[in-house]
Amino acid sequence: MKHSVSHDLGKERAKQVMEAAWASYSSKFQKYSPTMQWLSDDHAKIGFVAKGISLDGKIKLLPDSIDLELDVPFLLRPFQKMAIGVIEDEIKEWIAKSKDGQLG
Repeated sequence: MKHSVSHDLGKERAKQVMEAAWASYSSKFQKYSPTMQWLSDDHAKIGFVAKGISLDGKIKLLPDSIDLELDVPFLLRPFQKMAIGVIEDEIKEWIAKSKDGQLG
């Protein structure tokens, strides 16, 4: 499943937002063992464990959006929209914090 979260921050600031959002998400949802590894300046690999099943995904930073792609096995597809929604909410919260000067 692919999903985009729009922003007007530019790629560098978007990366800072994504890192802050992921750290917050990871803290809130430790039981899912979230991981994120930057492969380049604008691509990251993400992962979770849900119901004992590993889920993998990708993040791509663009000048005007943060694109998420999550590979979800058939068994967990009912939870796919919920997972993307939670991640999107976290990103939007940190975009707003960035605009309010709370990101640093």
